[in-house]
Amino acid sequence: MINEKKIEELLESSKDVGTEELKEIIVKARTCKGLTLEETSKLLNIHDQGLLEELFQAAKYIKEQIYGKRVVLFAPLYTSNECNNNCLYCGFRAANKELHRKTLNVDEVVHEAKEIERQGHKRILMVCGEDKNKTHIKHITDALAAVYANCDIRRINVNAAPLTIEEFKELKKAGIGTYQLFQETYHRETYKKMHPTGKKADYDWRLTAMERALEAGIDDLGIGPLLGLYDYKFEVLAVLQHSEYLMNKFGVGPHTISVPRLRPALGSALQVAPYPVSDSDFKKLVAILRLAVPYTGIILSTREGAALRDELLSLGVSQVSAGSKTSPGGYGHEEEKSDQFYTTDHRTLNQMIKTICDSGYIPSFCTACYRRCRTGENFMELAKEGEIHTFCQPNAVLTFKENLIDYGAPEDRAAGEEIIKKALEEIEDAELKEAAMAKLKLIEEGQRDLYF
Repeated sequence: MINEKKIEELLESSKDVGTEELKEIIVKARTCKGLTLEETSKLLNIHDQGLLEELFQAAKYIKEQIYGKRVVLFAPLYTSNECNNNCLYCGFRAANKELHRKTLNVDEVVHEAKEIERQGHKRILMVCGEDKNKTHIKHITDALAAVYANCDIRRINVNAAPLTIEEFKELKKAGIGTYQLFQETYHRETYKKMHPTGKKADYDWRLTAMERALEAGIDDLGIGPLLGLYDYKFEVLAVLQHSEYLMNKFGVGPHTISVPRLRPALGSALQVAPYPVSDSDFKKLVAILRLAVPYTGIILSTREGAALRDELLSLGVSQVSAGSKTSPGGYGHEEEKSDQFYTTDHRTLNQMIKTICDSGYIPSFCTACYRRCRTGENFMELAKEGEIHTFCQPNAVLTFKENLIDYGAPEDRAAGEEIIKKALEEIEDAELKEAAMAKLKLIEEGQRDLYF
């Protein structure tokens, strides 16, 4: 699945690529059909500022061709920080005696979800610690059921330890959105060093989790490396190998790729990245991922600072978290010394919405695809043909309108209405535009959760 020798050979052979060839690859990428590993490896060696600008413009173009101008918003909900693993880079590691440990019960999870909902969010990422005695499959499925039953949260994605096929089937039955799991590093030797004890030390069990999820019927998957543990160029090619493997075997690539960079954490044994990724290289790799796998969503968390996050909106990122807390119970009652890592962007959801609007994009709280069965292979086909934005734009309009009415600050509503007006004008299909306008009127009259 991950061929390290091939990756190393590609990185070595692509060091001295000429400007014209790099330009040709960027032009090819603008067809929105993706790139080969070899082509991607060549782009990773771009250093010329002029070529970087061409790369960035291509990434912006491809993102807007595939998804329109929408940016999806979500918030993480941590159910536990208890863990049996000893990952050197993580504040939750078992050896960290400074951390205040807590696992939320069902009522506490619902309370957290309601606090997130009060911000205006409609989708959450449920993040569970990796202590199977505490965050076993029943803990997860009970939490999912309770949140869906008691909150107006319309989509719950789950980041949890690798499961068996039978456990994944239970997760599917409970109504999971995307199952997310990071390999952390795809480099085996580095992986071994970073995960000395615990079930997570088993590289292959973690790597094959996505296959078990697909076999169990979960067809929306999120993958990614933790950037900074090993050479970012290797990690980019490895995550693309992983994507290619899943696509070839199951006909479904990853729904999302996340790009977290290593951040300091209380009690972490690794406060400084062994392979630091500069802001310049970070922007480059995000843009390259957008060119290489145009159909895949790219997720950016509050690990990154506000200014950089704002810049990355136009370089390929399609989903961002906002108003995030990385500790169990952090939304209702934030407790010191309980976070997984230190966040950098502390803006509220409303502040992030304003930033997205000011950047020329439209905030989206859409969860329609998961209820219209536009998942897995069906989603991939629409995205690959550049048709998914047909739904993304009007659904973004509808969900943003709802957010403005229910949660928006009065001073921001006029600007928000201008964004909606402009987004409507960009809908090319006359019938769809008319239908969207009709649904907007229904939302103004009090109806909610309307979508295409």
